[in-house]
Amino acid sequence: MNILQITPAERGSKSGNRTTARRWAQLLRNLGHRVTTATSYNDEAADLLIALHAWRSRAAIARYHALFPDRPLIVALTGTDINDYIKRDPEPTLNSLKVATALVCFHDLVRDITPVPFRHKLHVIYQSAQPLVRKPARRHFDVCVIGHLREVKDPLRTAHAVRDLPPTSKIRVNQLGKALDPKLRKAATAEMPTNPSYRWLGEVPGWRVRRELSRTRLMVISSLAEGGANVISEAVVAGVPVIASAIAGNIGLLGRDYAGYYPAGDTQSLRALLLQAENSPAFLTKLERQCAARRHLFTREAEQASWRKLIKQL
Repeated sequence: MNILQITPAERGSKSGNRTTARRWAQLLRNLGHRVTTATSYNDEAADLLIALHAWRSRAAIARYHALFPDRPLIVALTGTDINDYIKRDPEPTLNSLKVATALVCFHDLVRDITPVPFRHKLHVIYQSAQPLVRKPARRHFDVCVIGHLREVKDPLRTAHAVRDLPPTSKIRVNQLGKALDPKLRKAATAEMPTNPSYRWLGEVPGWRVRRELSRTRLMVISSLAEGGANVISEAVVAGVPVIASAIAGNIGLLGRDYAGYYPAGDTQSLRALLLQAENSPAFLTKLERQCAARRHLFTREAEQASWRKLIKQL
């Protein structure tokens, strides 16, 4: 099958959309398909169009459907689709949902947000990651935060949670990610001289992120909204337990009964969980076991099998 992928993220971008498109292209090629990835649609004929982002790719979706109304069209619902644009600018997003043959989402609770007329089109395809060999550092109780610094990520919540820790604490937060907001860059830079438990390392290559995951004891995802963050898949497959804000995008990946949630934006609750993880081996082991029970969802084999099943249905 000749498959065309449309993503709003430019070639070379480290954004989630581009990362997803690269991974999907490889998985689909493994299934024997020919895959081309582009940022815009120029009336190419394809057996299947996959469009990441219902709102940002709306022009490509509408044009392909107009030219090839009988050919399958898959629209992937991103975090900003389901948490932002479907409310702020609903018409273009709903038009994309209407013409799509199938909708792909990244976590279990997207169904609750999706308008009822389109729920029958939804297919959950969990984002996968490659396993790592863990060698946690012993000198510190390292905690990592991974992701670009944007307001929706509440990126400095973990830094604030580790201010003035007890003298006995060995917690050290290592934050990796480019500052997309100058105010957040300034805030992260200003935090380090007065907070010895916090380090912002800026944008780093993929191998550095994987190395950090292999050495860390815990990962925090503090977002105020998510569409199903791949960084959770990466942590779980690497065997790294997660502390997460209690939002739909995280609960839909880690499960409703997961023990590592805190109310989004609540610094003191996050602080309490971090100290509990450091000081209670039983609690940390519980998080590890709960994550391990979800690991099978985030393997490359599982993601590829989901794509095989969906394309067969279409």
